[in-house]
Amino acid sequence: METDRIKIKTLLVSLAVIVVIEAVAWLAVSGGTDNLLLILGVARLFETIFIVLTVLLLEGNISFAGLSVSRLTFGLKRGVIWSAGFGVIVLFTSAALFTFGINPVALVHTRLPAGQGEIILFFLVGGIVSPVAEEVFFRGVIYGFFRRWGVFVAITLSTLAFVLVHPAGAGIPLPQITGGVLFAVAYEKEENLFVPITIHILGNIAIFSLSLMS
Repeated sequence: METDRIKIKTLLVSLAVIVVIEAVAWLAVSGGTDNLLLILGVARLFETIFIVLTVLLLEGNISFAGLSVSRLTFGLKRGVIWSAGFGVIVLFTSAALFTFGINPVALVHTRLPAGQGEIILFFLVGGIVSPVAEEVFFRGVIYGFFRRWGVFVAITLSTLAFVLVHPAGAGIPLPQITGGVLFAVAYEKEENLFVPITIHILGNIAIFSLSLMS
């Protein structure tokens, strides 16, 4: 596949970009500001921009990271189809969990801010900006780099990296593992990064909406 050509230099530069931006964001937060979500959103936006530029400059073409403007519409449509299919699986799984006395919503419940304005910002940052940034890095770069050693290695290592940056407290981080594998499989199958981006966005928004209603 074309998206298995990410060089180690691209991976290292992209990682360095994230470390620097996250460090700057951490310094801004430690300064006592109350705009945590806004800082996070700006950080994720800059990470996305600089990683895409890194791929463009070092690889010569952003299609090596699964990005192609001409395939945007196709990727969005396929992402919606994948999301619908996964949603059906989740419904059946949730019904099965209920029969065993397990509340499936509790497994994915997300703590939301109190104010209405903060909730809207939370949905924008956590539901749109962050998923885009994460897919560009974890699937576009990390998966693309490890893909040269096979699908299993790429899925395993990109999912492991994805899980490690999403602390879930005690227990098995099932939502993170499931998401990481699903996004990677969708990317491998479609060779279009807009597919896992769409799935990730719709999945996060669905989880946040369930948490809001509950």
